[in-house]
Amino acid sequence: MSQVSEDLRQREGQARQALLALRAEVAKAVVGQDAAVTGLIIALLCRRHVLLEGVPGVAKTLLVRALAASLALDSKRVQFTPDLMPGDVTGSLIYDARAGELSFRPGPVFTNMLLADEINRTPPKTQASLLEAMEERQVTVDGIGRPLPEPFVVAATQNPVEYEGTYPLPEAQLDRFQLKLTMPLPERDDEVAILSRHAAGFDPLDLAAAGVRPVAGAADLAAGRAAIEAVTMRREVIGYVVDVCRATRATASVALGASPRGATALLAASRAWTWLTGRHYVTPDDVKALARPALRHRLRLRPEAELDGVTTDGVVDGVLAAVPVPR
Repeated sequence: MSQVSEDLRQREGQARQALLALRAEVAKAVVGQDAAVTGLIIALLCRRHVLLEGVPGVAKTLLVRALAASLALDSKRVQFTPDLMPGDVTGSLIYDARAGELSFRPGPVFTNMLLADEINRTPPKTQASLLEAMEERQVTVDGIGRPLPEPFVVAATQNPVEYEGTYPLPEAQLDRFQLKLTMPLPERDDEVAILSRHAAGFDPLDLAAAGVRPVAGAADLAAGRAAIEAVTMRREVIGYVVDVCRATRATASVALGASPRGATALLAASRAWTWLTGRHYVTPDDVKALARPALRHRLRLRPEAELDGVTTDGVVDGVLAAVPVPR
């Protein structure tokens, strides 16, 4: 029995190292976005989805492509445009002249990692085509549910909503993203490093030439998920997660606070982060570390609060400062 436990611990350690190695692989193509890469790893471990937001040109798409290249998983990309139709994402029925009948042609959603590029540049009807896939891991066409591969993760990118040609994502879809990760403009030193790479011949379309290679796969994710189930979360810490989310609903500047789905997303992310750091018990500090990315996109501010310059990150920070931390 002790030998079995030792083998499990060894496999767990190998899986953790393989997943942490993803950051170094992605860094071969993308400079200075460790937090975003870690957030994507957490989502993969939790079997949930990530929304990356940033102005054009901060390497959102490149980051997801580099992560996909670092994983031995199938990946596909959909460029969301104003004329994209739901069937272009999920697949559709086509007429097979030879068979004389309609047959289903799978869309790009049938993959392990779907890069939904510039998701807020397509109308709400097409955005909504991902709702069933993200929540139930299947798509229904002609009344027939078709399961998606395992694992299945959506990594979506979007430009800030105030930019021209964007459609705000509906609250129901935002709530299905476990984390919203913001990608700021790089610091000066990072920008110098980026330009130096390009001056040396770096081609963002050829990740293999940059040395990006698969260092983790489905087996590592499965081992990590099994290990996360053993991460201890005391009742007091669970209560802290609940209190934080409930406090967002009672904040005067917020019209719509974090839902129970938001609380479960924060709980799952905290456990995954704890395991990645090598511990087996969640602390309130772990919850605080994930509160912004797990909750910022679930809050809808009142119009008057937005006019006063209130931000969802500011609301989350205020809630964390006000809610008592369990000892």
